[in-house]
Amino acid sequence: MQLTLKKYILPLKHTFSISRESRDFQNTLIVSLSLDGKTGYGEATSNTYYQITVESMIAEIESVKNEITSYKFTSPEIFHQFLIKKGLTNFAICALDLAAHDLFGKLLNKPLHEIWDTSTDYYPITNYTIGIAPLKKMVAKIKEKPWPIYKIKLGTDDDIAIVKELRNHTDAIFRIDANCAWTADETIRNAPLLKDLGVEFLEQPLKANDWLGMKKIMNQSVLPVIADESCIIESDVEKCGEHYSGINIKLTKCGGLTPALRMIKKAKEMGIKVMVGCMAESTIGISAIAQLLPQLDYVDMDGALLLKEDIANGVVISNDGKIHFPSIGGSGITLQ
Repeated sequence: MQLTLKKYILPLKHTFSISRESRDFQNTLIVSLSLDGKTGYGEATSNTYYQITVESMIAEIESVKNEITSYKFTSPEIFHQFLIKKGLTNFAICALDLAAHDLFGKLLNKPLHEIWDTSTDYYPITNYTIGIAPLKKMVAKIKEKPWPIYKIKLGTDDDIAIVKELRNHTDAIFRIDANCAWTADETIRNAPLLKDLGVEFLEQPLKANDWLGMKKIMNQSVLPVIADESCIIESDVEKCGEHYSGINIKLTKCGGLTPALRMIKKAKEMGIKVMVGCMAESTIGISAIAQLLPQLDYVDMDGALLLKEDIANGVVISNDGKIHFPSIGGSGITLQ
């Protein structure tokens, strides 16, 4: 296989803030794998929370580049096993795994969802994320982007007041993501107020390792709670299933589509809800997520919608949230 690595700096339409950080751009690594005249594309973003940079991912992959280019590719799953043995981080593995899946589908001339024997007749609509900002700016974002479902980032001293004001400007479904900023008592106290304001569920209100707090919440909260920072890799699913109503899988955190498929299966066996989320990726990462849609209960794949400029073509999300799938194989990605 031929391997290409390239860093992109993706400018965001607006400053994006959550409870622990703010940013105006997203650094991302794009991996290209080529074989027999076809090219697959994968992506993994940098992440300060997990201390991952594009430069660190490039260094990892470059250290095994000769082994990758001489690898006899047969399937993404076997390739993923090969990458695990090389000791790469999940972020670097994700970029390679997504590229391998896109390449595999293009070689077979089939979209991944067809290879997985799933239909796109039904799929969940993505939410659109409203980051923490002065209240007038949060309202302006909702007015700028009318959408059926919003994820509202919270973790301030005025969280309930924020949601009350936003509710005055839209009838859309709300989802709340506090990004580890609340306590258990605060979550239990906020839940009925937020439910009355049309909130569907809460995402990761507590610190990732606060399992005792989550047990308390599960016994008392009137809203479902979805794990994010508490659910990183496959082995986290079982414990999260005992402490949360569902899980939010991030491809970059777990290592790509290969482990994500197993995590989805495990969660369904446990009877909990399944969501897949994004990290402000370009259409490359978002198109990979889209192939999983028929298997999901919820999805947060608005990353490319938050960018000033995109770098690829693939799935297209229309103004009503509907997905238009490309006709080419794999994840359907072409680089601009």
